[in-house]
Amino acid sequence: MMKRAGIVGGLGPESTVDYYQSFIGKYQEQMNSKQTLPELFINSINMYNIFKFISEDRFNDLVDYVGGAAQKLEEIGADFVIVSANTPHIVFDEVREKVHVPMISIVEATYDKADELGLKNVGLLGTKFTMEHDFFKKPFLAGDKKIVVPSEEDQLFIHQRIVDELENGIVKEDTKEAFLKIVNNLIKEEQLDGLILGCTELPMILTETDVDIALLNTTEIHVDKMVEAVFSD
Repeated sequence: MMKRAGIVGGLGPESTVDYYQSFIGKYQEQMNSKQTLPELFINSINMYNIFKFISEDRFNDLVDYVGGAAQKLEEIGADFVIVSANTPHIVFDEVREKVHVPMISIVEATYDKADELGLKNVGLLGTKFTMEHDFFKKPFLAGDKKIVVPSEEDQLFIHQRIVDELENGIVKEDTKEAFLKIVNNLIKEEQLDGLILGCTELPMILTETDVDIALLNTTEIHVDKMVEAVFSD
């Protein structure tokens, strides 16, 4: 019996769809068959509650909200749980303590991938919460890797376009051009050897062909770990 995944989704809806489709595709590749499907559960919660709790420094409420969603997945039979977004990982350690099944961290998975690729100096893009807090940076700094974010002004611009456009499935060429200008300046100024797409909507607008350095798609990295978990003993 394959392990059943539990996905805390809705963070936002666009990336939850991406997780679902990507997970099925990678599972079928592993099984070498299109005539099979993984069993999984999705608990879709409200992304705007996440933003509200963080903006108001209500981290206990955030833990209860995301942790409660994870607990429901455990209760209905999930063998492991993931949170399908980067920003809520600000309280991942506390959420993990609320369930008895394993949880797979997108931050830990991304660090492992960066380490596997031998990256030493990476940039991080995401919501302003992901860029301004240290939860994503901790494993990189502990592993003697440099991790840098854009200026505060650029962080606010990226965040606004993520929330107003990408979270609603809107991809604009002028937004992509502006993002790439920020990224290319960061690459040049900081001598980056890798770039983390630390928001699960960013792959909608930035791809490997857009930059000349390693691009770490956190969604893809996370889904790969999910597939590993399904087939693990």
